[in-house]
Amino acid sequence: MAEESDFADKVPPSFYEMGNKIIYETEAKGLNPGLIVLLVVVGLLLIFLVGNYILYLYAQKTLPPRKKKPVSKKKMKRERLKQGVSAPGE
Repeated sequence: MAEESDFADKVPPSFYEMGNKIIYETEAKGLNPGLIVLLVVVGLLLIFLVGNYILYLYAQKTLPPRKKKPVSKKKMKRERLKQGVSAPGE
């Protein structure tokens, strides 16, 4: 027990030398790498979506409207019969 009382008033040298360094080491140094990756991914996704929207608007203005599929003669006959007009030649 005599040994314990000898060291009671002394601070171990490792803690004594560090002083206030512990506080400085816990401060943030720059941005978190995870945050940087997240910002880059979100930025690229946003650029992609905005670019697609701009291309869509440009295509709507400049491209001609789509051509309709040609209606087959069989379907034309059916439509005429539904309307009550007989098909020519019958």
